[in-house]
Amino acid sequence: MKLHASSPNLGPVWRYWVPRPPRLALDLGQICPDFAHWDVTHQRTVRLANWRGRQPVVLVFCRIFADLVYSPQRYAYLVAINQAYPQFRNAGAEVLLITNTIQRQGQALVHDLGLTLPLLCDVAGSSFRAYFTGQAWGAPLPAQFVLDAQGCLRYSHLYSILHAQAAPEILLERVEAL
Repeated sequence: MKLHASSPNLGPVWRYWVPRPPRLALDLGQICPDFAHWDVTHQRTVRLANWRGRQPVVLVFCRIFADLVYSPQRYAYLVAINQAYPQFRNAGAEVLLITNTIQRQGQALVHDLGLTLPLLCDVAGSSFRAYFTGQAWGAPLPAQFVLDAQGCLRYSHLYSILHAQAAPEILLERVEAL
């Protein structure tokens, strides 16, 4: 049997084997692509479009490696976002963490890191591709986006070696400036 990167028999890591750089392909002010993913924190399906017309949303695309190399100590950024979650909520925004993990690994993240914010599982990586986050070394690259209450892009941060993620304080400043 010949296997291809798109084969359903291969784990998610193979989908990200070919490196793709992140791209600034979404214009500021543009309505961002919709998605619907399972929220392992609150056991529900979350659709981005449900927030349009209601409140700003911060999208935090997380780089989570395969189940075999998972270690909760490697995810201090997720802990920092989770600690800032009440501040985002007080500012009137929702924060959605989006991972490429399967639900079981997502549940482990929620448990191990004590996450209270929504953690969405995008095993197929469709949201990562729609937002042009890029991929390398077997996983999608991290990225952060701030959307206003109408679902329009107001801020984006794509991975770079010098600045892997936007600090929670910067994301909060962008939300408060809306």
